[in-house]
Amino acid sequence: MKTYDWIVVGGGITGAALAYELAKTGFSVLLLEQYSRSQNATRYSYGGLAYWSATTTLTRQLCEDAIARYHILSQELDADIQFRELDLLLTISADSDPEATAALYNDCAIPPRLLSVQEACELEPQLNREAISGALTVKHGHIHPEKTAQAYIQAFLRAGGEMQITQVLQVLQDGVKTTTATFHSANVVICAGGLSRQLLKSADIPIKLYFTHAEIIETPPVNVQLRTLVMPANVQRFQLEAESSQVDELWDELGNELLPPILDAGAIQFQDASFRIGQISRAIADPHAKVNSEVSEKWLRKSIKQILPTLENLPGTWYHCLVAFSSDIALIGAIPKFDRVHVFAGFSNPLVIVPPLAEHFANFAAGKEDEIITQLSF
Repeated sequence: MKTYDWIVVGGGITGAALAYELAKTGFSVLLLEQYSRSQNATRYSYGGLAYWSATTTLTRQLCEDAIARYHILSQELDADIQFRELDLLLTISADSDPEATAALYNDCAIPPRLLSVQEACELEPQLNREAISGALTVKHGHIHPEKTAQAYIQAFLRAGGEMQITQVLQVLQDGVKTTTATFHSANVVICAGGLSRQLLKSADIPIKLYFTHAEIIETPPVNVQLRTLVMPANVQRFQLEAESSQVDELWDELGNELLPPILDAGAIQFQDASFRIGQISRAIADPHAKVNSEVSEKWLRKSIKQILPTLENLPGTWYHCLVAFSSDIALIGAIPKFDRVHVFAGFSNPLVIVPPLAEHFANFAAGKEDEIITQLSF
């Protein structure tokens, strides 16, 4: 049986980008994805590219690299990833102080500009002016995330990579066991998002990688027009992630709901006029936990009604996926004591920093010195 240089587990944006960069570098690569149409966080994300939000020297460099990467990516991958720039509108609730909220963003590479209620409603006419005390705005990159992942996969296959649709059951010392076969490789890299922790645990590999259960409503193309990407200025999800990851052992008890769920009301309209409306986040330790879709959808619709009333009753379907996170900007590199098993997951700003980091990882794997990968490695 063929032995690959690398097996990449997971076909979302992380696995797809990394598999492509490894194959482009000259490695023999097998990409494994469980579903023919993925059900991961890439599939259901807003597609936003927050270049402006970098706050450290490292993240600023990665954001600058990402801007350069995205400007040529459609041409390199020979596919339309629907890359564009649009206005991000960060809504400030009616009971919050606009100046104090704006100050939270002072350390960003490009701090958003504070708008009055009137200015915010002129920028986004669908806003409910009674629900806000103001808003912040900044230019924001945007892609179609699923089309981008698929573009990476097709370019990967053209570069000589191989792909199998199969579920990985266990990580082995020399490859992986799946529902259809056992595949062998010199290295395995786990890019399975929210399933990564459980998958590595099956091989007795501990890792401080976590996940939320994220829920959104996706609509078909509709006649309502949204000019901006709308999100709350005070995103609760980041606090949920920080608090729920303080005690790692709690994530090994599958019944645990570490904190109450939160909802960050926002929406994006894609170029085909469809919407994604969200998002609920739940810190439940079981990746296969069941969620009441009817209750969740009502909560989502009630919440978006407060900010964007015309979106409340749009036809749409509720979806649920896992969103991986870690306590750093990412978990990258060979796992200590398991030097043939690597991880590439838990990104804080995945759609932005994954493309440049995938390129850095592949170069590092090929033996080139790379300060960024060295800095982020375990």
